[in-house]
Amino acid sequence: MRKRAFFLRKGCSFEIQSSASEDLGCRRGEFSRKHYGSVELLISSDADGAIQRAGRFRVENGSSDESTDCAPGTWHRTDVHLENPEYHTRWYFKYFLGKVHQNYVGTDTEKNPFFLSVVLSDQNNQRVPQYRAILWKKTGTQKICLPYSPTKTLSVKSILSAMNLDKFEKGPREIFTPEIQKDLLVLEEQEGSVNFKFGVLYAKDGQLTDDEMFSNETGSEGFQKFLNLMGETITLKGWIGYRGGLDTKNDTTGIHSIYTVYQGHEIMFHVSTMLPYSKENKQQVERKRHIGNDIVTLVFQEGEDSSSSFKPSMIRSHFTHIFALVRYNKQNDSYRLKIFSEESVPLFGPPLPSPPVFTDHHEFRDFVLVKLINGEKATLETPTFSQKRQRTLDMLIRSLYQDLIPDLHKEMNEIQLGWITALKLKTIVRGDAPTSLVTTGLYRKEPWEPQCFCNNFPLEIICSDSWGQSLLISTEAGVLLLDEGQTPVPVFDRTLPVKQMDVLETQDLFLSRADKGKDARLFVFRLSAIRKVLEEKQFVKSKSDCKDNKLEKTKGCHLYAINTHHSSELRIVVAIRNKLLLITRKNLNRSDSFSSLQLLAESPVEDFQYIREICLSDPPVVMTLVNGPTGENDNLICVAYRHQFDLVNESTGETYRLHHVDASKVTFVAAIDVYEDGEAGLLLCYNYVCYYKKVCPFNGGSPLMQPPASDFHFSWNQVPNSIVCAFPYILAFTTDSIEIRLVVNGNLVHTAVMLELHLTASQSDIYFTSAAASMNAASCGSSREASSQSSPQTPTGQEMPAIPASQGEGEIQWKHIYKIPLSNLVGRSIERPLKSPLVAKVITTPTSNAITSMPVTHSLSLSRMEIKEIACRTRKELLGLTTDSATTKPDGAPKQKKWSRKGIEEQQRRGAVRSTSSDRILTEVMDTESETQHHLSTSSDPDTTATKVESPLPSSLFHLNTSFDDEVLDLK
Repeated sequence: MRKRAFFLRKGCSFEIQSSASEDLGCRRGEFSRKHYGSVELLISSDADGAIQRAGRFRVENGSSDESTDCAPGTWHRTDVHLENPEYHTRWYFKYFLGKVHQNYVGTDTEKNPFFLSVVLSDQNNQRVPQYRAILWKKTGTQKICLPYSPTKTLSVKSILSAMNLDKFEKGPREIFTPEIQKDLLVLEEQEGSVNFKFGVLYAKDGQLTDDEMFSNETGSEGFQKFLNLMGETITLKGWIGYRGGLDTKNDTTGIHSIYTVYQGHEIMFHVSTMLPYSKENKQQVERKRHIGNDIVTLVFQEGEDSSSSFKPSMIRSHFTHIFALVRYNKQNDSYRLKIFSEESVPLFGPPLPSPPVFTDHHEFRDFVLVKLINGEKATLETPTFSQKRQRTLDMLIRSLYQDLIPDLHKEMNEIQLGWITALKLKTIVRGDAPTSLVTTGLYRKEPWEPQCFCNNFPLEIICSDSWGQSLLISTEAGVLLLDEGQTPVPVFDRTLPVKQMDVLETQDLFLSRADKGKDARLFVFRLSAIRKVLEEKQFVKSKSDCKDNKLEKTKGCHLYAINTHHSSELRIVVAIRNKLLLITRKNLNRSDSFSSLQLLAESPVEDFQYIREICLSDPPVVMTLVNGPTGENDNLICVAYRHQFDLVNESTGETYRLHHVDASKVTFVAAIDVYEDGEAGLLLCYNYVCYYKKVCPFNGGSPLMQPPASDFHFSWNQVPNSIVCAFPYILAFTTDSIEIRLVVNGNLVHTAVMLELHLTASQSDIYFTSAAASMNAASCGSSREASSQSSPQTPTGQEMPAIPASQGEGEIQWKHIYKIPLSNLVGRSIERPLKSPLVAKVITTPTSNAITSMPVTHSLSLSRMEIKEIACRTRKELLGLTTDSATTKPDGAPKQKKWSRKGIEEQQRRGAVRSTSSDRILTEVMDTESETQHHLSTSSDPDTTATKVESPLPSSLFHLNTSFDDEVLDLK
């Protein structure tokens, strides 16, 4: 039953309404790999019952019984994502090729050569300048983004250090020969093909061997309908598109085939009934030559669901790793899907719905194609393929290194630059270029699509948490309660500077860490008491009014953590320097109604009890509570300090090493407790890395870490500031992007670019701020004045990414507050029941709010002319010339209204009563700017369309010192 409280203000109602988000928040860290199938030993036999072959495959069947007559499962398009999409991962083609950038070559301590490519680019046309770097090694490529600062230079050594490459046998030297771009493009293509070929095998009812299946000359009407759904029939002779190994000159591999394009990927199907048939050859070698060498094969099987089903062990192939079994039900015009993956293939999505039945044929086509593409990409990570790819990459890098040494200082001319541009165009024409979703499909609503919660919020948000449908915000002006589209309501004034907070609606508690240094303490309030103050429009509380809400023993605390997965007992761990203080809430009579709890004392301080103190060797930087399976003496605290993550037993205080960070510099981001099928695990995030460590139940008082086989790790493209886990997704918030990956395998699904991001709340719904759109339209000038220092060898005309202007003194940086409903992210994952000892009640998924697509508004600061002036000035400074360091704003640019922070604070001090000055000030601030877009589109970069080739940047903008010790990247 939902609890409601109404707040009267200015004659209108202000409502706090609880939602299912907090309940979903209890389960956000729960996930199960069982959604992606379970490994089974599959044995095939002939008609006489003799065993032919056996193999271990992971079987995905949507967690339903095939023989059960089930209604089709609920399924949404938002479940379907291409993992590691090429338009996000093929960096060299997208950001480097044909543009002025730097390439370096060197050898590590083991004398293995490596290549480094660095470019200064913008964030997907959002005019956020940043460095992108690719490190090419024999073990693979590593890609990172580094922030750009107009006042701070970046050296090659610091870039390599960020990639954990600190020692060298030979320091990196810059490569000037133009042919290197073609060679590096070949190295990038070793990551996998942009286009795909899939086998399609027709099997009649009762066929048990591959010889029988490959001998079918024609298919049924249902099979032809399936082929028409998957693609179009094309004539092979004279075909100029992707041919997938088929003969397009002499018809030796058949006359027709099935072809399609999906999200920029060309796909050719090797259809068994369209490949040449031989009556003399019972094994149909020509058909097996193509389909047997496909990594992924679709098997269309006739017959009822209850009849003998296909097994991958029926097919004699050492190359095919994934089989997709399709059955068509003519009675209800639906398709049933089942996936078999060889045991070594990593998990890949999307998971099948339950039951795996599709009545919408277009949705079925989308699901199948995405599943097959993701499956082939995952197969390339198996030892069979990854070792071959590593050997090939090592051979190419060593060969390239030997060829480059004599011509290391050869410079490029204009003719060679034109050849590089032609190379990019040729790559696009032949279909090997990673293209954008914008060119191949309609815009689709994604579950991470943000909704604008508040436009033009003028105050810097320190922290926040959701309270029902409202947001409790801590700012420099105090703590405010904000409802969507409403004026903020002051709760506490600025004398109580809250640095960390948690709203626990089920506990009727508001926890906060206020002040700093020795004066910092933990404060606890009853939400019902705060609600009463707001209802009665009483005075805004100050720090002096909260004396009774202090937990005195927490003096000097710099961090606290609570158990996020709600159990019967609330646990709080407070960090006071290197001391941990464990606090729990006394057991209350849960049979009491909510109204009776309101009769308790206004301050809940007496409800808490101090359990014990635990001393650590160093103050923790990150702290997370992990629930034990029984909750009796097996709860853990994960702490991060120095270069390690440790586990601390809450009951005994014993410390166990969980993970050591092998890096010269460590930036701890988060330790997130997750529960796979009820068993605790931790996502350890630091630098660019995220590790998953599974923790088993206690044995003799010591936590057992699972063998490394259950662990996995992945890397972010940019160092995150905050991490949010909402199965099946994990979101990394950086300064200018949200990187969205899958929890089960770390694969990238999307990167959303937004300016000046700051995550403020994620306990239930996710709230974050982003810079408001600039009103300085003139800053997007079209001037292309070339720098006087431009090299004649490099054509000019390439626009540099805009550098955001710094805020003037006393000027307020307007921010938008965005919201990502948790139900949009995790709602789909809980439709299938998860058995967990932590949550006993059944969660009902709320209906997601409709999300309206609006145009993206870019934030622009400096004109392109100003960017080139800065680049010219920087080059002159490096050459020892003098130049004016001032950068002027273009005349006639509209000026955004400036809000003096000092003026707002002065007005806040004039009155403490909410209904007078504070209310009026906030009303003026919030109503000054008209409401802009209510929802923000996070569609992919349109800059990668297959028809656009960009001209290179002026070489004068890239002047580098060639000595390694002083190597400074001045990509300005």
